[in-house]
Amino acid sequence: MTSDTTANTDAGNGTQTEVLTTRDGIPLKVSLAKALRREKLRSLALIAPLLVFILITFAAPIADMLFRSVENGIVSETLPKTVQALSSWEADSPQTPGEPVFKALHEDLLVATEQKTHTRLGSRLNYEASGMSSLFRKTGRRVDRMDEAAPFKEQFIEVDDGWGELETWQVLKRYSPTITSGYFLNAADMELTADGVSMKPENERIYLYLFWRTLLLSLTITFSCLLLGYPVAFLLAALPARSANLLMILVLLPFWTSLLVRTSAWKVLLQQQGVINDFLVAIGIVGDANRLVMINNQTGTVIAMTHILLPFMILPLYSVMKTVSPTYVRAAKSLGATDWTAFWRVYFPQTVPGIGAGSILVFILAIGYYITPELVGGTSGIFISNRIAYHISSSLNWGLAAALGVILLGAVMLLFYVYDKIVGIDNVKLG
Repeated sequence: MTSDTTANTDAGNGTQTEVLTTRDGIPLKVSLAKALRREKLRSLALIAPLLVFILITFAAPIADMLFRSVENGIVSETLPKTVQALSSWEADSPQTPGEPVFKALHEDLLVATEQKTHTRLGSRLNYEASGMSSLFRKTGRRVDRMDEAAPFKEQFIEVDDGWGELETWQVLKRYSPTITSGYFLNAADMELTADGVSMKPENERIYLYLFWRTLLLSLTITFSCLLLGYPVAFLLAALPARSANLLMILVLLPFWTSLLVRTSAWKVLLQQQGVINDFLVAIGIVGDANRLVMINNQTGTVIAMTHILLPFMILPLYSVMKTVSPTYVRAAKSLGATDWTAFWRVYFPQTVPGIGAGSILVFILAIGYYITPELVGGTSGIFISNRIAYHISSSLNWGLAAALGVILLGAVMLLFYVYDKIVGIDNVKLG
């Protein structure tokens, strides 16, 4: 690009300013701005496919999960006239709704049974109050046989006594809005009652305990991986390249084996009649009648997941340790430091970025695992992710599964923020 200089005179003070222009007379500043915009557009076009891929496969599912955790349009969509009629009825009223509400319910259920949506509505409300699913199924089979000349309230109660109970209508009233906090309340072992938000009965609280167990076991697994992985990574970094490469193949070997196969192998090893117990009995450490219980509990979960996630700790540690020059330790020893002092004061601080990277990687993977805890954890070793998987695939309560997932995501982000404030994310390195 060539440029020319144009002289302009300021009529006010008689000073002369020079403006750089291109050969075609366009100011150089304007031309450079256009060229910079073209470069940005070209760069954006190059990364556009990746951005679209991320939006479709990552951002969109998360947004859908966030929406499902509060979405509750099925009540108002299935029973629009009933919801409208209930708007004038107070949920804390000592009496059930009057005849107009039952008449609207009859009209809505006639349409719903024809479209076969009343069963879906019953399943949704059954999450909030047991018996709602059977109530709607039973009513759906007889609603078309009701006499329109007779009072509908009496006919509905004759079909099922549940229509005469105040709790049934309170549930319909509370969950008639299209947005609900019910899923998040259930995920926190709380419920929405006529008196407001309250904790569930003691024997029905499971999710808060599962969140705490998931966090505690994930931290335990992370610490176990660090305890076992640090010496292995140190050895790999200290050995000659040929020996280190051979040992690295052994570290990577689990990646070439199916996760299901590895987990099933631990079931064989850890069971009371398994290899480990047989070996301990054979060498006399434990008696045959006192075999160790290492399966279907938290112990089995920690052991199996430590083995599965150990390579994710070793690899970041190894990549950072390879960058630490051995001359630092030799210099410390030459100045009188012992082996332990040279390691702890000189070598270890330089490997902290690898510890941070490996710990974050292992913890994030551990907190979301559900296959291994399901197979070896039993009732006391499962994670909150197992309940999420159950609600997605078995109970089909996607709203509750989404709420649990959102809370888990929020907890991970909060822990990540705390880690950043204490350690500093800038100190995390992979080599």
